[in-house]
Amino acid sequence: MKIETIPSAECTSIRLIGRLRAEGLPELKALIEAKGRVIALQMDEVTLVDLDVVRFLSACEAQGIKLCGCSAYIREWIAQEQEGRD
Repeated sequence: MKIETIPSAECTSIRLIGRLRAEGLPELKALIEAKGRVIALQMDEVTLVDLDVVRFLSACEAQGIKLCGCSAYIREWIAQEQEGRD
């Protein structure tokens, strides 16, 4: 997993690259909290995620963080997890 920040005057985007697994979530959470105004996760280069990451991404969306370039399989998995909680 590789994480790059893309700062701008209004906000910060975070580009995620590679395989996202639960082990990388503490680093990503800390980065989001440190930046404060993160409004987008750029996910077009994400190749693999696990269940913990899917749940984290769902929570990010609930907090107003946009998932840009999110692949169809990740979107579908997020939707299934949200339906399972209802």
